[in-house]
Amino acid sequence: MDLQLTETQNMFKKVASDFVRAEAPSHVLTQWFLKRETSQIDLYRKAAGLGWSGMVIPEQYGGAAASFTDCAVVFEELGRGPLPGPFFSSGVLGAQLVLEGAAEEQKKSLLPAICSGKSIVVAAITDKGAHWGPESVETRLTRTSGGLVLDGAKRFVFDAEAATHFICAARTESGGIALVLVDRGTPGVSITPQVGYLASVAEVHFDRVQVAGANLLGEIGAGWRILDAALEKAMPILCAYQVGACQEIFDFTAEYTRTRVVFGQPIGRFQRVQDHCVDLSIHLDAARYVTYETLWRLDSGQPAAASSHEAKAVASEAYYQVCNFAHMVFAGPGTDYQHPLMAHSVMAHTLYQYLGTPLQHKRKMMDALYPRANA
Repeated sequence: MDLQLTETQNMFKKVASDFVRAEAPSHVLTQWFLKRETSQIDLYRKAAGLGWSGMVIPEQYGGAAASFTDCAVVFEELGRGPLPGPFFSSGVLGAQLVLEGAAEEQKKSLLPAICSGKSIVVAAITDKGAHWGPESVETRLTRTSGGLVLDGAKRFVFDAEAATHFICAARTESGGIALVLVDRGTPGVSITPQVGYLASVAEVHFDRVQVAGANLLGEIGAGWRILDAALEKAMPILCAYQVGACQEIFDFTAEYTRTRVVFGQPIGRFQRVQDHCVDLSIHLDAARYVTYETLWRLDSGQPAAASSHEAKAVASEAYYQVCNFAHMVFAGPGTDYQHPLMAHSVMAHTLYQYLGTPLQHKRKMMDALYPRANA
């Protein structure tokens, strides 16, 4: 397994790094998080113009046909911001759901608009907040003489306010789960931003929403299987974003320990501060290596289901803990929203439970490694 970046990947890395510094300098980005202006649709569409939306989607559908590692290198730099917006939720997960589940005509119709940034397609999966799994889907999809009717509420939809369309998971009359594409402007769709220590999260309500039968993605009842297939390939890209965030926090924390002087010496000379930096490094390295091993497996065509769940568990925990240890080093100044650590801390808490908590993914990893006969 060779984890060295190629010349092309190093070019992607530099372009993405330059983009983040130019478009979202620290003093601007911290204001976005302070004011909860994290949709940033114009910024997302500018990035889509560089080919970063739908990077791994085949060229015949408007994508760049890049490798998963190519895409991850870009997302690692976006995570250094942390750059907000539907970069992952639409440009990776939304696109992958359409690629995995849609019919050929739907792919030709939907994917070019997603890859260009014209359409922002966001997954609306669970009705129970941080819960994850088929049992968390309670929104109902019923047939009527006029087509399909969607009724329910999604409690934790990431980047909902930026969406032009939702891919909604709903339970059918037979008990199975279906995925259905819903235009945001359809009567009965409403969005309520979540308050609290979160970023870019909202509740989306579907109140007797009329949906055409042609908007179903895949077969009735196959929704969760499609979602699992899409997540296996999409989650390592999100993990790369978290790795980049961890690296950025480690870098500016280490620099702070060299320049902050207390009692006549840099605080990096104190044993307890050194302990915190070691903990930062351990979590960063764990997230990086498990993420890039998973990407290598995907690019090599090897089974990656267990690795993908492991990467999500480790990277989410790492981002959360790296923020915690950095706060111990920075103390009071790190709790000011003018400080870049606060944007990372809010994003770490949000991504910790996005698409399932670390505990839920550890269980999924074990199920993939050791399938149960009655599962």
